[in-house]
Formats: sequence, C-alpha cells, structure tokens
Amino acid sequence: MSDPLKHECGLAFIRLLKPLAYFKDKYDQPLYGFQKLFLLMEKQHNRGQDGVGIGSLKLDMPLGQSYLFRRRSTRKDSLSAVVNEELAAFDQLCERGVIDPEDPDSIKAHFDFGSELLLGHLRYGTSGLFNEGSCHPFVRRSNWPTKTLMVCGNFNMTNASQLVEGLIERGQHPVFGTDTQTVLEEIGFHLDEQHTEIYRELRDSGMSGRDIPNEISRRLDIPGLIKVSGEVWDGGYAIVGIIGNGDAFVLRDPHGIRPCSFYHSEELIAFASERVALMTAFDAEQDEVHELPPGSVAVIKASGEVSFVRFCEERKESPCSFERIYFSRGNDPDIYKERKALGEALVPQILQSIDHNLEHTVLSFVPNTAEVAYYGMMEGLRKHRRQEVKAALLQAHREGTLDEEIIDDLILRNWPRDEKIAQKDIKLRTFISQEKGRNQLVSHVYDISYGVVQPQDHLVVIDDSIVRGTTLRRSILKMLSRTNPKKIVILSTAPQIRYPDCYGIDMSELGKFIAFQAAIDLLKKRGRYSLVKEVYQRCLEELEKPLGEMQNAVQRIYEPFTEDEISGQVSEIVTPRDIHWDGEVQVLFQTIGNLQKALPENSGVWYFDGNYPTPGGYAVVNRAFVHYYEKRDGRAYDLPL
Repeated sequence: MSDPLKHECGLAFIRLLKPLAYFKDKYDQPLYGFQKLFLLMEKQHNRGQDGVGIGSLKLDMPLGQSYLFRRRSTRKDSLSAVVNEELAAFDQLCERGVIDPEDPDSIKAHFDFGSELLLGHLRYGTSGLFNEGSCHPFVRRSNWPTKTLMVCGNFNMTNASQLVEGLIERGQHPVFGTDTQTVLEEIGFHLDEQHTEIYRELRDSGMSGRDIPNEISRRLDIPGLIKVSGEVWDGGYAIVGIIGNGDAFVLRDPHGIRPCSFYHSEELIAFASERVALMTAFDAEQDEVHELPPGSVAVIKASGEVSFVRFCEERKESPCSFERIYFSRGNDPDIYKERKALGEALVPQILQSIDHNLEHTVLSFVPNTAEVAYYGMMEGLRKHRRQEVKAALLQAHREGTLDEEIIDDLILRNWPRDEKIAQKDIKLRTFISQEKGRNQLVSHVYDISYGVVQPQDHLVVIDDSIVRGTTLRRSILKMLSRTNPKKIVILSTAPQIRYPDCYGIDMSELGKFIAFQAAIDLLKKRGRYSLVKEVYQRCLEELEKPLGEMQNAVQRIYEPFTEDEISGQVSEIVTPRDIHWDGEVQVLFQTIGNLQKALPENSGVWYFDGNYPTPGGYAVVNRAFVHYYEKRDGRAYDLPL
C-alpha cells in the first residue's frame, strides 16, 4: 500500500501444557515458552511497530510470591529491546548464582517470564497521546488471584463512548475513555460478581478459608463470564485474557472480523493473529493450525483442560478482506494464492487500457507489498497471450498460411514485459519523516530504473490499494513520470475505498478517501452539490434512530456515478500538476465481484460497499459524514464523553 496506513494490532498467547522441566529435557531450552513467544511476535511484526507488551503468569506459586508479570515499551524497535533486556536480566541472575540455568524450578522461581502462560501484543498508536501506558496488556489487580485479570487484544469497539457511559452508570470511575479499558473493566466487573457469589456460598457453607480459593478457581464459569460481558460489545475483536488463578481464555467476535488462529498439541496450545506465524514458530503443517470459530471462546483452565464454547448466537461471518489484500503476511499459503488471483483479475482492465498493445507496455509494481499480486498479474497476461497465439496458429494452420514469418510475428511480438521500475530509498524516507515541511523531497523517496521505459511505452504499475492517494500524487506519479512514458496506468488490487472502517484499521476519516473526494468533485462539476447537504441532514436523522435501525445514508453520494466515472475523477485528482510531462494518467480499481471471487472466504467488504456487519458500523459511517460536513477532525468512533 503506497499510502501510509496503520491497522489493527497483533496478539500471541502460549499455554504450556507440560512442566517447564519437560521442555528443558526435550529441547534443551530452559526458556522454551519465552523464546516461542518472541518468535510468534516477531513473525507478526507487520501488525504493529509503535509499541509492544508482554505478560506472564506462573502456576502454583507459593503464597507471598509474585505470579503475574508485565513489560511494555514504545521505544524504537521495542520488541527486540524488551526481549533482549529480559534475556540480559536472565543472564545476570545466572551469573550471580540466583538462577541455575539447568534447573527449571530455579528459573520459574526467579525469572519473571519463566512461566507456563505467556502473552504478547504488538500495537500501533491510535492517538497523539500514545505512550507506554497505552500498550497492552492491561491489568486489573487484586489480592485474590481469581479476581486478578490481564487482557490484551486486537480490537476496536464502535460503541466505546457508550461502553464508558455504561461503566459510569454502573457506579464505576473510568480514568480514560478507551475501548481497551471498557473491555478490561467489563470482564473484570462480571469476574468480581461471579467470584463474590461463589465466595459467599462457600463461606456460608462453612468451608475453610484456606480451601475456598481452590474451589472458586474450580467453579469459575469462563464461557458464562464472556457471554455476559460480550453482550454490550459492538465491533471486531480477538481478545486474550489470563486470570490470576491460571485460567485463560481467547475469544473472537461473532462475525469473525478480526482473525485468530490456534495450534494445539499435547505439549501446548498457542494462539496468534496470523496462521503462518504459528506454522513457523512450531514447525506446524497447514492443517495443524485452525481458525478460532467466530463467536467462540477457547477456555484453558488452570488444570490444562481445553474447551471451545460458543458465547453468542451464530451470525453472518464477515472476515476482514483487507487482511488478505494487504495486512497479513503474504507467505501464508492461502493468502499468497489469493493475492495472485487479485492481480490476475485485473488483466481484462489492463488490456483494455493499453489497447492490447503488450509490445509497448512495461509492467511493474509499487510498493513491495504488491509483488505477489504482480506475479498473478503477469501470469494472467501470459496465459492470455498464450491463448491468443494458440488461436492464431490454429487459424493460420487451417487456412494454410502458416509460415516462418507468421510464426515469428505471432510468437516473438506482443509479450508482457516486466521490469523493476522503482524501489524505496529507506534513508531518505526516514529523513523526510523526521523533518516536517520538506514536501519537495517526497517525490525522491523512490529510486527509478532509467532507460527501461521508452516514449512510446505504456507504464503499468500495480498497488495493493489506494486509500487517500496522497503518496500517489506527491511521490509515486512524479517518480514514474521521470521515465517519460506515453501513459501511466495505476492498478489497485482493492476496489474503491468509499466508506470508513471502524473495526481496527486506521481509515475512518471520510473526507480523506480519494474515492470520496472524486465523488464530491463530480457533484460540483455536474451541478448536484446540493446532494451533500441532503445527505448531511439524512445522516443526522439516521443518528437519531436506535442503533439497530440505522442505515448508511452516505451511499447516496455515490449513486449518481458509475465506478468508471469515479475512477476517471480519481485519475484527474492524482495527476501531478507541477511536473514537465504531458502524458496521460489512468487509475483502475478492482471490482467488488472480482475481489469476492479471489477471496471467497473473506466476505468483509464494508469499506467498498458500505454494508457493515454490525449496527455500530452504520452509526460510524453516518457520524463520519457529519464530521466531514462540519469540518471536524478525528475518528468518528473516538468521541468525548
């Protein structure tokens, strides 16, 4: 994706089902769990680089000794920094004789992350106030282990302000209004309620105080806890929780919007945001890693018993399509195939754009994340050309005109030409990001391959998606124009992004979307700008309705125009005006139909069609338009109390 766009976070969780001594004996790794946690997180580093947090819980610790630990950081390269510091601390304890590295019991007693339960979180900053305190995991402490709770997740709740208001109405005192706090406090409140009810029953029965904690631990109903907590949530989420007694849970939203996979063996059970991370960390085959079913919670009791329970009624699944288009790592076997299919699906549009003149067309990709789709595009073009050649040869054979000249003309001409046209200058990009107001340098972030493109050539470049078009206009097209082609064609493997996301991807300000800007420009050009005020009034009316009755009023903005008309106006908007090149720019987008064919299992396309999987999505899109019309900045789901 050429536009800088952040997105949902990444999570990792490991529960060792064997004693630490087992892993020391079998793998000769005294810190087996900790090392695997780091590997799981490193293999998901693409999901968040602004902050990191790790947590640990030790089972069956003696009274008086700590059992729950946490480290968080927002420093540069925070994952490596945190892990290296913990390993350095481990080495120092060994050197001082505090820890015997050959004795797992010694490691568990004295090293914070020598434990059976470990979780990790990778985060991107969602506000200007982002700091270490904003990093997961979040902890709710008590001197009762069965009331102590640590939570992290990959989620965004569309109704965060209402959730905070609910805490206040309940009598609680939230310190700051974020969905992370509401999730922690909602689960924590019902955990307290359940704990207290069991405690009073056991106390009144005459049970000894020393026996009560174990019985409470045995009786805790984790599925019931999640069911009642989740009733008020509207959003996309994958959440991990650890209770101080050693119980743990992992849950996924009812629509499966956010991804979560798991690997389960006799030695351990592990969860992560991405399947391929688990495959790599545990040398697992594809069929050994499974998706956590939407609307389900995996419960791992302190005893090691594992169960999977549905915590809500079944709903229509809408897994996020952007995971497959861009965010998740492309070495997942299914994602790799899907991204190639997205590239191949663009072939008919490419051929029409270049008038089938492959001989005078150079094909490439920007940025590097579009490379897999590029391979699919090239494969599709070669298939098309082979079919053309085959048909022409058969026709010439039937007509008796097949000779060497025709063969040379058919076979040696008009084949796809692929070239590496651009690559990023990382040092310059970093310099510009540190020195604000240096827009004149932005167009030089990419280095180009000179002398490859000729003046009579079309230059076709594929991108993952085009959200705001800012980088395209300020940098990429200026860079590509220096190759002096006849025409530049920019392809997006994603359809036109018309509506805000509200489930964890940082693209919620409607006025920044290039497709929305194009629609507004067309309304002005055609004398229909009054529709903007009509939609504004309609959005206000929708926001007065109960949450479940709202509709997407913003869809009316696009109704007067075809997809090609929107694409044409996008092409005009992104064409740089301050360059010495008079060629043509054309921007082409994937169709929603072709996207769904390429990603048959990931039906979440609300950013493209405006049909949201949860009621809160409709509140967000209408509020986003109100923000646009009233010239208010900020996310439509980040509202003050």
